[in-house]
Amino acid sequence: MTNEERQQAIHDKGFAAYDKIKVGTKTLKDAILKLGMYQDLYNEHGIRFYDKREILRAIAENDKKKMRAISDFFYRTNGIYQRICNYYATMYRYDWYTIPTIFDEEILEDEKKGQKVINEFFKVLDCLDNTHVKKLCAEVTMKVIKYGVCYGAIVETSDSILFQELPIDYCRCRYYVNNMPAIEFNMAYFDEHFKDVNYRMRVLKMFPKDFQKGYVLYKNRKLQPDYVGDGNGWYLLDPGTAVKFSLTASADIPLFINVIPLLLDLDAAQDLDRRKQMQDLLKVIVQEAPLDKNGDLIFDMDELLDHHYTAIEMLSHAVGVDVLTTPLKVSSVDLSDSSNVDDDDLERVERTVYNAAGVPKNLFNSDRNIALSSSILQDEGVMRDLKLQLEILFDTIIQKRVSNKKKYNFRFYFLDTTQYNYKELAKTYKDQMTVGFGKMFAQIALGHSQNAILSTAYFENDILGLSEVMVPPMMSSSIGSDDIQTLGNSRKAKKNGTQSNSEGGRPPKEESELSTKTIQNKESM
Repeated sequence: MTNEERQQAIHDKGFAAYDKIKVGTKTLKDAILKLGMYQDLYNEHGIRFYDKREILRAIAENDKKKMRAISDFFYRTNGIYQRICNYYATMYRYDWYTIPTIFDEEILEDEKKGQKVINEFFKVLDCLDNTHVKKLCAEVTMKVIKYGVCYGAIVETSDSILFQELPIDYCRCRYYVNNMPAIEFNMAYFDEHFKDVNYRMRVLKMFPKDFQKGYVLYKNRKLQPDYVGDGNGWYLLDPGTAVKFSLTASADIPLFINVIPLLLDLDAAQDLDRRKQMQDLLKVIVQEAPLDKNGDLIFDMDELLDHHYTAIEMLSHAVGVDVLTTPLKVSSVDLSDSSNVDDDDLERVERTVYNAAGVPKNLFNSDRNIALSSSILQDEGVMRDLKLQLEILFDTIIQKRVSNKKKYNFRFYFLDTTQYNYKELAKTYKDQMTVGFGKMFAQIALGHSQNAILSTAYFENDILGLSEVMVPPMMSSSIGSDDIQTLGNSRKAKKNGTQSNSEGGRPPKEESELSTKTIQNKESM
């Protein structure tokens, strides 16, 4: 036997003897409390990795695959973790708009050329509506928060833009081209996940042609490793074919992976709190057997047992009540710290979880009036980089659809509207509209698409003629500069008691509509 084996045997023997120590009716091993429900859960492969030690090891070793699996599990099973992820994922509303930029003045002067730009502009709006930009951005944001990164292939059709999510384990990014990530995809994915050849070919045709080209090279064994230790099958996709989204601070790992060990502490604390509450419900009825002056029992053992079982029979239907019959004096010892009576231990542990996530607890469970605006602004700053990445993607895509970039172009933008400021921003855009600023921003901030706003205005004004029936109040945003000058001249004339030479006011009546007295007054003048 080697020295290591001898030490291990001594170690095992010591622990075996240690386990035999009695604590009441239980051994010491059985008396140890196992708190929390997660420690008994296993993943689908039968490997237990949801205890705190394994999670901390995955974080320390930067095991991204395991961390993503842990994050996905806790998102499905833990309400606090799910709510924190949902809070960040749904923060931005992704209210978008696009505007044309004209470089050639002939387009503004030529009606046919101008109409061509307008028609192309509405096609772009229709394409973005069919893409469901808001829903797509929200799904990508959730993937980034849960897994740290999201890869996808862009499939463009004539009337929409499709985003095909790519498996993270088969994607990597080592280069950047024009500040855009260059994605490498491992073509072994198709062989490993689609065993049937016919079905594999059908799936492959759903991907862009660049994937099909890479798969042919992979089958011809032309995708060799780039460096020692690299795997086979990595193919560099053309820029624009695939995209990557991530938060710089997350380093392609789940954004709140460091919060999960504290969630296990909270789970254990909640379990312990439930046990303490159950213990508080327990009551023990103590029957102290009388003793004579010599310290001997007055009753014999049979009589004492009769009294004991009689009390048990009387309390058999009582909940949480036990009976103890003893000649000894009974007292309890409380090991808790009496100086912290007012401190809620469970609330302290829960507060630690939210502090680790960087989210104030009162944001979800507000029990007092606390200003949270500064905290929300910081959270918006965390997600702003991802919003800019999505904005660059759609801006790049719609610029490809411009037929003549030398004369005009289309640009794509997101408003800075979130779930917490969109009403305030809509009011701000409305106030700016009164001084001649954009007329659609207020409606876009309220969640309406640009195409719906323009189509509704055309339908109501030109088809239904509601502009003649429902006349809005006169504002600087709804009248022209000539009308403002005419209105000012008429007001001056009325103040000075003179007639204005402008053509403002009510339109003149026809001669047949004038009264006799009015005709006589005109003739006398």
